[in-house]
Amino acid sequence: MSGTFTTRVLTVSTGSEERVVDLTGDCEAFLREAAAGRDGLLNVFVPHATAGIAVIETGAGSDDDLLAALHTLLPADDRWQHRHGSPGHGRDHVLPAIVPPHATLPVMGGRLELGIWQSVCLVDTNKDNPRRQVRLSFLA
Repeated sequence: MSGTFTTRVLTVSTGSEERVVDLTGDCEAFLREAAAGRDGLLNVFVPHATAGIAVIETGAGSDDDLLAALHTLLPADDRWQHRHGSPGHGRDHVLPAIVPPHATLPVMGGRLELGIWQSVCLVDTNKDNPRRQVRLSFLA
């Protein structure tokens, strides 16, 4: 099994604003080393109860549209049972049910197989946690 499974943890600064952070370049850099030209699967996982992983177009406004849609679906108000942290923080704990904390993606010849406009992104609506960890794992 040596060399068939490799993992790395990234630390991502998200600041104090809701953010969609493009991780595609980090995923590609990891695969250049870990996959070494092989086929397999890349798993991207965020071990936080208030963040998710999305495959979405970035740079053309879709990332802002996603945050706007999440604001509509999960308003930051006082309706939530989970009440510690910033006002409306309970919604951040519901986010992973809509934007899951993981994605598993195909790797062919050591390269991530995404569609032309697809990017791998961390979605973080929690303003109280400015640093996130993201685990990248390659299985050949």
